[in-house]
Amino acid sequence: MSVLRVKPLDAIVQESEGTGEHALKRVLGAGDLIMLAIGAVIGAGIFGAIGTAAAGQIGPNGEVIRYGAGPALIFSFILLGGACALAALCYAELAAMIPQAGSAYAYTYATLGELVAWIIGWDLILEYAVGNVAVAISWGDYVKTLLAGVNVHLPDWLSTGYRTALLSSDPAVRALIDSAPRPLGFPILINLPAFFIVMLITWLLLRGARESARANTIMVMVKLAALAVFCGFGLMNLHAENYTPFAPNGFKGIHQGAAIVFFAYIGFDAISTAAEETKNPQRNLPIGILGGLAICTVIYVLVGFVLAGMVPTKELGVADPLSHALTLAGYSGVGWIVALGAAVSLSAVLLVFQYGQPRIFFAMARDGLLPKWAARVDKKTRIPYATTIVTGVVVALASAVGDAAETYDLTNIGTLFAFALVCGGVLMLRVKDPNRHRPFRVPFVWFIAPAGMAACLFVMWGLPAQAWERFGLWLVVGLVLYFSYGYWRSRLRTE
Repeated sequence: MSVLRVKPLDAIVQESEGTGEHALKRVLGAGDLIMLAIGAVIGAGIFGAIGTAAAGQIGPNGEVIRYGAGPALIFSFILLGGACALAALCYAELAAMIPQAGSAYAYTYATLGELVAWIIGWDLILEYAVGNVAVAISWGDYVKTLLAGVNVHLPDWLSTGYRTALLSSDPAVRALIDSAPRPLGFPILINLPAFFIVMLITWLLLRGARESARANTIMVMVKLAALAVFCGFGLMNLHAENYTPFAPNGFKGIHQGAAIVFFAYIGFDAISTAAEETKNPQRNLPIGILGGLAICTVIYVLVGFVLAGMVPTKELGVADPLSHALTLAGYSGVGWIVALGAAVSLSAVLLVFQYGQPRIFFAMARDGLLPKWAARVDKKTRIPYATTIVTGVVVALASAVGDAAETYDLTNIGTLFAFALVCGGVLMLRVKDPNRHRPFRVPFVWFIAPAGMAACLFVMWGLPAQAWERFGLWLVVGLVLYFSYGYWRSRLRTE
């Protein structure tokens, strides 16, 4: 069946090493990749979703949507760190062997066939573009906190998206729908800060990969300093009673907390989209993927331990839990500093995700599955400028009206699905092409790869039914697009 035809590995490697009009420029080293990984991973999860994971989530009518992990949140982080480590090992093997900008899309094209590759490419939109909507909205929340600290207050109708007001459990937020301006009979509720930051990041990305990496490194240093400040003050204000009960909702809370806070781990795979812009990718990509994930896991466990000990976890179900915890502990000034670090941190996440999504579109267009204009590269900067602009505009508009909470689950389930298929792809290549040179090899692959798939599916199981329904609908839309366009214009099929 032509829809299951795989793209030859030699063709993929040759494409990634080309110098033609669709070639990218190799300017990134191992240090740049580790910084990109930290920039992508440490962001909205640790500064935002961690509060919901600890406290749980209550619906508009007071119903329990999901149970919180409580102080046992640190076990949620450890569980996720282990699951992501299994997937990261598989990513490292494929990234070193197939150093192409398409990331999981390119890997599945070489192992599981074109149809599955399309599904993954379509699915990765959930991780990068849709995920960035939540990050941008969280950035806007932190900016509001910063401005309030200096007595500057944006009008609520210019700092709250329509979907946020519609789905909020807070009556005061829902009331904005009635009080907002209605020039055309429809309430004007726009998250202007979220829109602004996405467009600013898009402008920065258009300047080039080297310039974007430098900006990311600066932002990473700021975010690590902010977390160090939080832990320093937090360690002086730990209270033993806050760790009791340690797991108020048992393993169910730990499991569902992990499903929420998985958003904190999304991003270590994003650096695989930089494969065609990496010097010596066979060596540097595994270092960047595994090194970045290890550093972030240690930071997460430490921050989770400190946060749970500062205040009762039931108080953490807010948009800015770290700053909120410092304020409750009597350090409102320090909370403002951490909020500033969070805003910078989230900017780095936006940068890396906005960097990754256009390159996946670029790889798909180069294969004929998307229109040719999506594969255009700027002659000077050698970046896919057309997809960078389109991604930026779409994400900015969605951030202006969207809601972060409903975005988290859709992003998580899409990313976990991609991770599971990457683990399966490693096994498939070990069977189909066992003698191919592998610069990095997954140790004990017949245990690690299946365990990675099982771990991802287990975390997916902890997501609510609504996430599965929306994910299924998303895949159906993707299949319709493939059979109406991509199937007929695929280079692999026509050539």
